[in-house]
Amino acid sequence: MSKYLLHRKLKAKPGSGEQLSSILLQAAQSIETAKGCQLYLISVDTQDKETVWVTEVWDSKEDHDNSLKLENVRTLIAQAMPILDGMPQKGQELQLLGGFGLNT
Repeated sequence: MSKYLLHRKLKAKPGSGEQLSSILLQAAQSIETAKGCQLYLISVDTQDKETVWVTEVWDSKEDHDNSLKLENVRTLIAQAMPILDGMPQKGQELQLLGGFGLNT
């Protein structure tokens, strides 16, 4: 099974976690129909409301990289950057072995 998975932690500046979550939820809507996007989940850390997790599954890394070039996604990235507490970490790139829940 060949899929590209990315799991990333984003930390918002104090008091900005809800705003960051909102921006990322808009991003999810923007890429819902993007080529190769199988899953895009936004989660909030239950112990730290300023920490937001993004879990993505793509058909390929190329599809993911191309999604970052979409104008509406670039606009949302520009909105998120000023409220991040530091630069975003690279994130974990994972290899999908199997399971259920995706149309594979």
